[in-house]
Amino acid sequence: MELKGKKVNFLGDSITQGVGASCEKTYYCNVFERLAEVGIARNYGISGTRIANQHNVVEAIDSQSFCQRYDEMDNDADIVVVFGGTNDYGHGDAPFGEFSDRTPETFYGGCHYLMKGLIEKFPKSQIVFMTPMQRSGGYNLKPDREQNLKDYVHALKEVAEYYSIPVLDLFAELGVCPDVEIQKAMYCPDGLHPNDAGCLKIAQKLIKFLENL
Repeated sequence: MELKGKKVNFLGDSITQGVGASCEKTYYCNVFERLAEVGIARNYGISGTRIANQHNVVEAIDSQSFCQRYDEMDNDADIVVVFGGTNDYGHGDAPFGEFSDRTPETFYGGCHYLMKGLIEKFPKSQIVFMTPMQRSGGYNLKPDREQNLKDYVHALKEVAEYYSIPVLDLFAELGVCPDVEIQKAMYCPDGLHPNDAGCLKIAQKLIKFLENL
């Protein structure tokens, strides 16, 4: 796929917004914009947001899930990149659900709702998803659920396969495991958000992935 001159929408959470990077120039989507020479990279990342709807709405951020705001993105994108799911695992209160779910009240249902909605909104655009990258303790189970982060990755990939949406598996292929201290220090010092070096790795992986589509 030719990337030069393309318009790209990035829908995401804090990693897309730029938390962890030293400045706006080093956000992964801005690094991608420069290296790929795309026409424009629009950043729709909002820190703390999740794919599925939050059930216990306490603050404004809880009403801005991906499912609730994807339709606000500009319509003229040639490419739509979605990067989320780690907050659904980390602090979302939506149930994990099952593949048959179709509403954004569970994680499985949220994936279905979002992917179908994006296809209908951007019928001629290239839509891709990136799985959550690994995070410190991501193989642990949360007290109130039976799934770890890898289970969320699997669910996202399973639903994307149903809609024939390409997925870049950062969990398995980014080359960053923050449970290994040297990689944590090099790429994501807080165990979750990539620093400038981590953002560069994401941008490079995404460029190669898209070029091969």
